[in-house]
Amino acid sequence: MTRISSAESQIMEALWNHGALTPDEIVAQVGPANGWARNTVRVMITRLLKKGAISSAKEEDGRFLYRPVLARSAYVQAESQNLLDRLFEGKLAPLVAHFAEHRQLTAQDVATLKALIAEIDDDRR
Repeated sequence: MTRISSAESQIMEALWNHGALTPDEIVAQVGPANGWARNTVRVMITRLLKKGAISSAKEEDGRFLYRPVLARSAYVQAESQNLLDRLFEGKLAPLVAHFAEHRQLTAQDVATLKALIAEIDDDRR
């Protein structure tokens, strides 16, 4: 997967949430919160088109609509794996240990993790 920048991911989130947007709708979704001008957003749209993360189609009324090509689940998987590889040698247990040591886990967090591990164990049998 081609790397999507943090800024570009905000455009992707808008598209994942809405399915398809015009350039002006994308600007309205992400521009104000980030202080981005229309041209900044359009540059990022062009980058995402070149990366194959989004597609464009001209509608009958002449407007362009942009849609996500890259599924959010594929993006999350790639970003998660990238984080594990960069910081924890590709291993999940040190990541969980890091959070357990540096951030207090609630009883609900621990219960959720236990349930997830039990589910994984069941799936492997």
